[in-house]
Amino acid sequence: MHLASSASKKRAVWFTVLFLVVAILGLSYIKWWPYYQKTILAATTHTIGSSILADQVSGTFTWKGAYTYAITYFTAVWKAAVLGIVLGSLLQVLLPSKWLWKVLGKTSFGSTAAAGIASMPGMMCTCCAAPMAVGLRKKNASVGASLAFWLGNPAINPATLVFMAFVLSWKFTLIRLVGGLLLTFGVSYLANKLVKDTDKVDVDELVETDEESENRPFMVRWLKSIGTMVLYVVPAYVLSVLLLGAARFWIFPNMSGAMADSLIAIIIFAIAGMLFVIPTAAEIPIIQTFLAMGLGGGPAAALLITLPSVSLPSLLIVARSFPARVLVFVAGSVVGLGILSGLIGWIWL
Repeated sequence: MHLASSASKKRAVWFTVLFLVVAILGLSYIKWWPYYQKTILAATTHTIGSSILADQVSGTFTWKGAYTYAITYFTAVWKAAVLGIVLGSLLQVLLPSKWLWKVLGKTSFGSTAAAGIASMPGMMCTCCAAPMAVGLRKKNASVGASLAFWLGNPAINPATLVFMAFVLSWKFTLIRLVGGLLLTFGVSYLANKLVKDTDKVDVDELVETDEESENRPFMVRWLKSIGTMVLYVVPAYVLSVLLLGAARFWIFPNMSGAMADSLIAIIIFAIAGMLFVIPTAAEIPIIQTFLAMGLGGGPAAALLITLPSVSLPSLLIVARSFPARVLVFVAGSVVGLGILSGLIGWIWL
């Protein structure tokens, strides 16, 4: 029994190391090195590229336009999306359930904080981080911890904050940082209150489940995990991006004059930003373009919080992993923080 336990512990260590190696190599190639180069671009040119909504001013609705937007979007995110699905599936078959539950399985603020901090190196957009949140929930991570990891990836992305400081201003950056921290650690922790008995997990059962899983070949377990994730993630993801691409001219109405910096505009853009889907850091050139078109600081500050934090596609991806009331609370909180940020921007920017 002792030898079997020792072998199981060694296997768990090696599996954890393997997961970390895959994560580090993947993030280095897809996120860290490209973002280092983009930081230099932002510092020298005060831009990180054109807005993904560049046709918003004179464009009209066509299905070709919807398709074009979807292609542009997926071209920007497909590598990160694949990495998110791979890591979300590997998380389920490599990381020990007992250890993960001890660190991230409680409804305490400590579990929420640990997951939020762990999200920062990922720097994923909300849709690419969603498969990992799904994986965490399947490994009995608490609602708060899973949300903190999911929301923290886009909301407190350190690279985005650096880009923002160079391209927009320190005021925008500060509003984003405070809003992101409130969302990642505050809203996520409060979401635990909407779920009952989440701490009541049989630890021995978790260990038995891991041991039973280890009796099956690794590739069989991983292919089953990734196949299930792709089946539930990809169809809703692709369809919702197409629909949002088609609807973008109505979601973001053109405003001018006093209307462009009004309370109504703040509310409209807060809701629109929560629903819409963008790649990582795309909110920066979008806001930059809207400001040049005459949008006020208030609506721009609302987009600063709501555009990256969640989206309709990412909510659909995680819909099976969280109770509906939790996702309604998260979506409402994102809009609420967006409106609050917009009011601050209305006065300050």
